[in-house]
Amino acid sequence: MLLDSIRTQLDSLSKSERKVALAVLDHPTQTVNQNITALAKSAQVSEPTVVRFCRTLGYDGWHEFKLKLAQGLALALPGLNEQPTQDDLAADLVNKICSRSINTLLDLRNNLDPEAIQKALDILSKANKIEFYGQGTSGIVAADAQHKFFRSGVPTVAYADPHIHSIAAALLRTGDALVAISQRGNSPSLVRSVKLARRGGAEVIVLAPSGTPLAELATVLIPIDLIFNIDPYTPISARLAYLVVIDVLAVGLALQRGPEFRKKMQNAQKALQEFDLQFDSFIG
Repeated sequence: MLLDSIRTQLDSLSKSERKVALAVLDHPTQTVNQNITALAKSAQVSEPTVVRFCRTLGYDGWHEFKLKLAQGLALALPGLNEQPTQDDLAADLVNKICSRSINTLLDLRNNLDPEAIQKALDILSKANKIEFYGQGTSGIVAADAQHKFFRSGVPTVAYADPHIHSIAAALLRTGDALVAISQRGNSPSLVRSVKLARRGGAEVIVLAPSGTPLAELATVLIPIDLIFNIDPYTPISARLAYLVVIDVLAVGLALQRGPEFRKKMQNAQKALQEFDLQFDSFIG
């Protein structure tokens, strides 16, 4: 939700904007119920500083920010900020983990930019080939993307090894597309590969937090601004958001390429089902 985005960007805010952010984080419900003058007073800043804070987060001003905050608080489910503990029963874990994941997806739905999605689809639909780069957990998302996109009829590949994707990036040319995936957006090796791809003329779609080094290099940025929790017992629900964006792009590309292409996909699915039946029959 919006509060997670604020937490994520705290270190990048100016000193005065940070005061506003902390005031909102400490009293989000109160912020929704007060005017800009009251928030400026509680944060000990001027009203123009509050407006700058809102614009830094990507909103036109105070009213749009306040509306998004209210929507986020209204949609949030219980359990979002509760950490799993050693004493939790199975029912507690189900509630906390599912609520965290659901809130992540609700926040994604409310903030995903349709215009950025369309621009990305325009690039992908014209690409000679599509490559997906990611490292660590993002490497798993890249592999999932390759699995979904290879059915598009466009050559696709996924790389998680920084040495390999740096070589691959240097070979990309005009007409190729790279989708760079990162939950933090500051991996030096991934940034280097994206620079190599851009130098060769490839279009680069970035799935990463806004305001990061990787985001600055994007031809098209699909910002995913979520908080990262370092508790090893807490699932990285942010990964779900990235997987859903990949699904949106994969389905969007299939639809954009028209009915003839969808028929080919159906034939591929039918071939897979026939293979499964033959394999099951062989084992039986």
